[in-house]
Amino acid sequence: MNIEILRSIGQSLLKKIPSIKMTKKIPLGIGASGDKTYQIDRIAEDTIVSHLEKSGEAFTVVSEEIGVKDIRGGGKKVLIDPIDGSRNAIAGIPFYCTSIAVIDGDTIGNIELAYIVNLINGDEFWAEKGNGAFLKGKKINTQGDEEFYLVAYEAQTPHKDILRISPLLAKSRKTRCLGATALDLAYLAHGAISVFVTPSPSRSFDFAAGCLIVREAGGVITDIKGKGIDATEVSLKKSTSLLASGNKNLHKKALRLLNT
Repeated sequence: MNIEILRSIGQSLLKKIPSIKMTKKIPLGIGASGDKTYQIDRIAEDTIVSHLEKSGEAFTVVSEEIGVKDIRGGGKKVLIDPIDGSRNAIAGIPFYCTSIAVIDGDTIGNIELAYIVNLINGDEFWAEKGNGAFLKGKKINTQGDEEFYLVAYEAQTPHKDILRISPLLAKSRKTRCLGATALDLAYLAHGAISVFVTPSPSRSFDFAAGCLIVREAGGVITDIKGKGIDATEVSLKKSTSLLASGNKNLHKKALRLLNT
């Protein structure tokens, strides 16, 4: 598996997904992750899996909709979120993406390749472990100073989550709840977001690709207590809270605000 295979998937999605008219806003059913599956989720996942099957390689797909599927007997895990930001897509809000991570093992620490494509503007982010992070082929880096210019967050249960992270939000110049964790992490890697936080547990396919891209761009990612997430199991279960920052000093400041 290499980045060119993942980019070819992204190009196919960019041709297919924008042409989908969101006339069917009633869910088709419930995916393997327990979330509702919509037409756009199904089409994206079918497109991705079809490309992977044609690659000729052996691997194990772990995807939000179909669950776990071995291809040619199984192998490295390909962790997929076909549409991250499905609710944005259904509502007509132009902020959603596809996220893919290749993992040689069973935990987040074993991620070796990551790819995220913004399905609205075509921005392609990718990273290979040890070789840096890229946007459209150009190397990217996270924010270098210690100012909270923009803090992005996810609030799955707003009445609890916003209260939990309010000390951090209050110190930021601007805040945003954009609705697609993978893209939040990708743009943090690009330096557009200072800190991203989600206090409720997230599933690994939501953040796996973004995790590697952030780290390869120079950022830091842990849970909101500061505990490492490398031992987090790759699965369909909700597993860990997230705190990602542009650099170590930003991360220390964010942790102090969240845990005092």
